[in-house]
Amino acid sequence: MAPPLQPVRGTRDIIGEDAVRHAHVVETARRVTALYGFAEWQTPIFEDTRVFSRTLGETSDVVTKEMYTFETRGGDDVTLRPEGTAGVCRALITAGLTQTLPQKVFYNGPMFRYEHPQKGRYRQFHQIGVELLGPSTPLADAEVIACGWQILQELGIAKDVSLNINTLGDAESRETYRAVLVEYFSKHADALSSDSKIRLEKNPLRILDSKDEGDRKIVEGAPKAWAYLSQAAGEFYYQVQRRLESFRVPFVGNPNIVRGLDYYNHTAFEFVTSALGAQGTVMAGGRYDGLVEQMGGPKVPGVGWAAGIERLAMLMEASLENKRSIIIIPEKNDSTELGQGSQNTAVEAAKMLRENGVKAEISFQSGMKNGLKYANRMNAKWAVLVNGRAMILKNLDDGSQSEVAFDDLVARFLK
Repeated sequence: MAPPLQPVRGTRDIIGEDAVRHAHVVETARRVTALYGFAEWQTPIFEDTRVFSRTLGETSDVVTKEMYTFETRGGDDVTLRPEGTAGVCRALITAGLTQTLPQKVFYNGPMFRYEHPQKGRYRQFHQIGVELLGPSTPLADAEVIACGWQILQELGIAKDVSLNINTLGDAESRETYRAVLVEYFSKHADALSSDSKIRLEKNPLRILDSKDEGDRKIVEGAPKAWAYLSQAAGEFYYQVQRRLESFRVPFVGNPNIVRGLDYYNHTAFEFVTSALGAQGTVMAGGRYDGLVEQMGGPKVPGVGWAAGIERLAMLMEASLENKRSIIIIPEKNDSTELGQGSQNTAVEAAKMLRENGVKAEISFQSGMKNGLKYANRMNAKWAVLVNGRAMILKNLDDGSQSEVAFDDLVARFLK
């Protein structure tokens, strides 16, 4: 006998309690983002590879080591999406929406990266995210962050998370900072990884994002962007902080939060936690005013964030109480006349309850005894015992029971 098939390494089935938590994260995010005026978009799971190679940087670890890229039968070069922002910006251009701004977008779904599987991180993982496209003011940055903070609060995990923010400055600031970085990293060129030696020539800001341990030690001593801010960039950062205070979002400044690509500017932020062991990021984002233009569109400012659903779900301490069903149990579950009568009543009762928003299941077990065993296994609170048109309502928590008229059944549960 062949061994049973298993999920591919780095993937998993989302079932049971995991499925309940996953759905709760998405539903909470969908509800909260709607309060802020975000509309949900769905973009394809795979895109033309250039959508990501252009935007994530040809020398980035994601592009060179982590993307699932393949050629289709028609010869097209496509990639499973490693993140959501690029697809949203591509869709903005494709749909001709760059002239109708702002666009406020919420998305959720699977992403794919070939990396070492670890706790809360998979090769197929899932994200929620928002993108606010059009506004270039500090208020937009603060509102996007406030939206993320409210989601964390409503998931009940904000107490375990802290917001770190930084500024990357404007174009003038980054040009000055780039020259300073070249000078600094050139002094340590021999100790840089082979990847970062290439980055030093092409884009030294990318070294700040390096995951190589040796590079990280060198980066720790690198000059900080704060020291090279223009007056305008400094004022922008100041206003973001004041608006966050207005939204009552607590934060700390952290000059070590960086983004290496040129289209990132001004605000960069991360919601971090140590509740999952070593400090990890559960939600991260920033401003990317040059991204849409880099993809072939007009200059459209943007700011957004993304969060891993798996990590958010892991932070939720208590099990989510799944709404308890009412189990409707026909006395006879067979093809006899009495069995048909009980089944017809059970079907009518279930249909009526469901149409009024009450969660109801029909037992497929044979007989009342087995039906009640099933109801207890499903942690139902109520069982409706059906014998022809007669119905008995049984409370499975305390064992009490009473007769109930068919026409009074819905009113009993809605009350």
